[in-house]
Amino acid sequence: MPITKSAKKALRQNKRRHVRNIEKKTAFRKARKEFLEDTTPAKLTAAYKAIDKAAKEKVFAKKKAARLKSRLAKKMNKTKLR
Repeated sequence: MPITKSAKKALRQNKRRHVRNIEKKTAFRKARKEFLEDTTPAKLTAAYKAIDKAAKEKVFAKKKAARLKSRLAKKMNKTKLR
């Protein structure tokens, strides 16, 4: 357990950030799952939005966000071709 005042504050901040990060990751996973079940442009847009929000809050690195979006776009293009 933290002892100093600053360490106690840091712990409180970390707990709040942890909850926020989990919410962003969960939103992304839910959006990705919905997209994979029904590959439509609207679902792709929702997944992109969730990824961008997570990247903005630094839950994902920028390049990871780009990679995830690229992979979803590939899946979208595969379903269009069929």
